[in-house]
Amino acid sequence: MNTNFFTQIAQLDFTGNLQLTMAKGMGGNLVVSVMLLNEQCGDVAKNGIPPLTFNTTPQEFDEGFFERITAPVQKVSGLMVDMEKFLKQLEEVKRQSAMEKEKADRQKKEQEAKDKKYTGAMAKVDELEKEGKFREAWMKVPDITEFPEKADEIRKRKTSLSDRFATPSLFGAMETAVPEPPKAEEATADYTVDESDGEE
Repeated sequence: MNTNFFTQIAQLDFTGNLQLTMAKGMGGNLVVSVMLLNEQCGDVAKNGIPPLTFNTTPQEFDEGFFERITAPVQKVSGLMVDMEKFLKQLEEVKRQSAMEKEKADRQKKEQEAKDKKYTGAMAKVDELEKEGKFREAWMKVPDITEFPEKADEIRKRKTSLSDRFATPSLFGAMETAVPEPPKAEEATADYTVDESDGEE
């Protein structure tokens, strides 16, 4: 005897393990229970899905068993696959949310540390400026590359400090160092000319 039972099972579209339980019922009937299990599905709600149970004659099973189970098996299979996809997506969202929160926290801490470093450096600059050490204060002003968001403030501070310790130009220093030449009146005032010698 040749049957196509397993060929038809193979043609069913499902994911997981299809369990068939058969028992002899009353009056020559068969009781068949069809249960789809999907161990990949992590949702415990899958345990609430009841098995399909049929109680009928063997001839009725031969004539329409697969037509009766095809749609429910595919529906249950799709439901469990969707449940698992949902759980995986939910876990991914939780993971990404935790990663984003961790990233935001890390960035906040880095920014706070950077701000503290900048504030400390500028406090040292203020201290040196109060002591009149303008050149040293200028050297302690933080570098623009390290704090690009504070570039304008850093430039202004360096400019104001460099103006306070700027030296005059080389030529300006030379001009003030050269003494003025004596006036002509002063040179001739002490010198007297004796005109009488020339007349004799």
